[in-house]
Amino acid sequence: DVQLQASGGGMVQTGGSLKLSCSVTGATFDDFTWGWFRQSSGKEREGVSCINNSGDKIHYSDSAMGRFTISRDSNQNTLYLQMNNLEPEDTAVYFCGADENTLGCFGPGYLNLGHRVDYWGQGTLVTVSS
Repeated sequence: DVQLQASGGGMVQTGGSLKLSCSVTGATFDDFTWGWFRQSSGKEREGVSCINNSGDKIHYSDSAMGRFTISRDSNQNTLYLQMNNLEPEDTAVYFCGADENTLGCFGPGYLNLGHRVDYWGQGTLVTVSS
């Protein structure tokens, strides 16, 4: 049974940093395409970043580019999202997701395909104050 457990959210001031973690059980990184998504109050879910199963394809949304870094640790079976220079617009619940299609994360457009995610973590709240 594939389970994802997201953590690391919290409250920071503008310009601060947070590192989100997504602990994975029941699967290895080779088996899925992985991504981070977020949903702000009153808005639709949006993709933030993705990494493919082999780890050699990474893409970011325009808002995340240059500030966020996705990574993974196969030994810990954990996916990460390092977020720097946070802005109030980054306030959202962040979710990690796994897509059984290992050909995902083919380009930034993949981040618009959140409906293809097969497994979701429970979400972790990030609040950035001005």
